[in-house]
Amino acid sequence: MRLRSAIVAIGLLLACTARLGAADLFTMEQAPAPPPEEHGIWAAIAYSAPDEKYGFFSGADKRQEAMDIALKHCERDKGRSCVVVSIFRNHRHWDDDDKTGFPYNHCGALAIGKESGNRATPWGVDSASTRREAEDLALKACERSGSRCSVREWVCT
Repeated sequence: MRLRSAIVAIGLLLACTARLGAADLFTMEQAPAPPPEEHGIWAAIAYSAPDEKYGFFSGADKRQEAMDIALKHCERDKGRSCVVVSIFRNHRHWDDDDKTGFPYNHCGALAIGKESGNRATPWGVDSASTRREAEDLALKACERSGSRCSVREWVCT
């Protein structure tokens, strides 16, 4: 038992020493920049095209949280190939743009077409500042395939 404790203690000592040595290699200029702060209330839409299952979530403080929960909802609905297809956010009254590439949109919508023969079912998703605009954009994206589409779900932050 003492041998095991001694080995664990030596391992911890080496791990701490390695961390200190690695930290000393970086100067302030070389240290990686922290990720930008993610302002806003985040929402995400996940979709599984083969079985037309989907999941939505809004109200997250972080982008990853919204994505994870939307995927969970899609998978809970028995989606076999769920992927996040849209991420958007409400600005919470901030006017600055944090340059993350994610728009300050308030609503998102998913439109799904009628199945047509052997082809995959067409679908479209988009986000905009209003529900109506998000629905219109999602319908247009879906109908580019020539199929008749309808809005299956929408969410606003």
